[in-house]
Amino acid sequence: MKVLRTPDSCFENLPGYPFEPNYVEVDGMRMHYVDEGPKDGQIVLMLHGEPSWSYLYRKMIPPVAEAGYRVIAPDLIGFGKSDKPNKISDYSYQRHMDWLGAFLDALAMDNIILFCQDWGSLLGLRLVGEQPDRFARVMLSNGAITTGEQKMPRAFTIWKNFAKYSPIFPIGKIIDSATVTDLPKDVIAAYNAPFPATKYKAGTRAFPLLVPNSTNDPASAACIAAKESLSKFEKPFLTVFGKADPVLGKADKPMRELVPGSKGQPHDRIYGGHFVQEDCGEELAQRLIDWCKA
Repeated sequence: MKVLRTPDSCFENLPGYPFEPNYVEVDGMRMHYVDEGPKDGQIVLMLHGEPSWSYLYRKMIPPVAEAGYRVIAPDLIGFGKSDKPNKISDYSYQRHMDWLGAFLDALAMDNIILFCQDWGSLLGLRLVGEQPDRFARVMLSNGAITTGEQKMPRAFTIWKNFAKYSPIFPIGKIIDSATVTDLPKDVIAAYNAPFPATKYKAGTRAFPLLVPNSTNDPASAACIAAKESLSKFEKPFLTVFGKADPVLGKADKPMRELVPGSKGQPHDRIYGGHFVQEDCGEELAQRLIDWCKA
C-alpha cells in the first residue's frame, strides 16, 4: 500500500484554524488530531465525515475547550493532515473502524462525549454500538448508522456515481454546495488544502462507495449488530440536525426512535445544511455545552 503525506506547507495560514498538530501512529501511518482544552477534562470527540476534515470543527473546538472539556478532533486516515493511502481499494469500512479504534486505544480514551456527523456518524455510532461502555453520551448531527437494509435515496446514488466517475472532485466546492451559507474563498481553499493533487483524494472518493446499500455488503452484518446494540443504549443521546439538508435533514427521527437514551432530550432541527458545523458551529457548541452541564 502506497501512502502519501500532504506537505506541511499546504496548511500554512488557514483561516480560523490556529491549532497545534498532534500525531499518533496507526497501522504504520501517521494520524493527525487536534487536542485542545485541559488534559484532565472530560473528552469530547468530534468526528468529521466526507469529504471534510477537522477544519470543519474550527468554530466548535474553542468554546467547548474553554468550557473545560478536552476536545479531540482527528483527521480520519485519507483526510486532513493524516496520511493518505493512494488507491480507492486501500479503503474499506472495516479498515476505517480499525484505524479509528486504534486511535482511541492509543490515547486511552474513555468516558467519551461523542459529537458526530456524516461518515463521522457511520463510524462513531458503530463504535458506540460495539463499545458502549466507552461512551458517556452522544450528540448526532446530520448522520445515521446505515446497515444496507434500507433503500438509499436517488440523490445518494447520484453522489456515489459522481465520487466514482467524475474526472474532477472539488472538495471545497462540494462542501460549499452543502451549506446554507456561502463560504469565503479562503475557507474553500482551506478545505482543499489537504488535497493538493488528484492522487491525494482516494480516501474522499472511497467513502461514498463504502456505504452499505444491501445486506450482502461486507459491512452490513457488523452495522446491523451495532444498530441492535444502539437500541439498548440508555445514556443521553441528542440529535440537532441542519434541517436544510435534502438527504439527511430528517434522518434524526429514526435515530431518536431507535435509541432509548434519546427520550426527554432537547432535540432540534436548526437552520443549517448538511455541514451544519459550518453553518451553525457556534450554536452547536453552545448547545453541546449546555446539554452536558444541565
